[in-house]
Amino acid sequence: MVTYGEISWERMIGAVEKVRLRLQKTAAVLNEAHIAYALVDGNAVAAWVSRVDEAAVRNTRDVDILIRRTDLPSAITAMEAAGFVYRHAAGIDMFLDGPDAKARDAVHVVFANEKVRQEYVLPTPGVEEVELSNDVLVLTLESLVRMKLTSFRRKDQMHLIDFIDLEMVDETWPSRFQSPLSERLQELLDNPEG
Repeated sequence: MVTYGEISWERMIGAVEKVRLRLQKTAAVLNEAHIAYALVDGNAVAAWVSRVDEAAVRNTRDVDILIRRTDLPSAITAMEAAGFVYRHAAGIDMFLDGPDAKARDAVHVVFANEKVRQEYVLPTPGVEEVELSNDVLVLTLESLVRMKLTSFRRKDQMHLIDFIDLEMVDETWPSRFQSPLSERLQELLDNPEG
């Protein structure tokens, strides 16, 4: 049985702020170390959505970065020097935000040009598919959409629907992707309510 504490707006706001600070610290460390990376997943979606409508931005609980596997040793050195703790657990590489942090308090690593799961149709994008935004390298919109269509989990679908609702992705987009990604996107365009 879950025990509930009191509702705390400060804790809620603090949780969002911790993720933002972790993102900024990670970008600063990787930029300083000249390690190629891209911000991906929820924070990348938020960065793109904020360009159109900041009220539509969804909060996310962690930071996800894309790096080359060959850069992992350099990333470990740089991130640990900045106070992060490297862990490899359950097949996931991550940098915990300090020695007492949980996996939720982490920067999760995805490797560029590799399949996240063997059953995925496509590998992840490359680290060169980025745009600089406020000193953070963010995956380009088309690459991010391709990544979301490849994994196509419920949260990925919601992120794609956000792009559709904001008219960032429209009927012209399915032709940019191969099958089955094009069909997945067309399905969301045809029926965004599910």
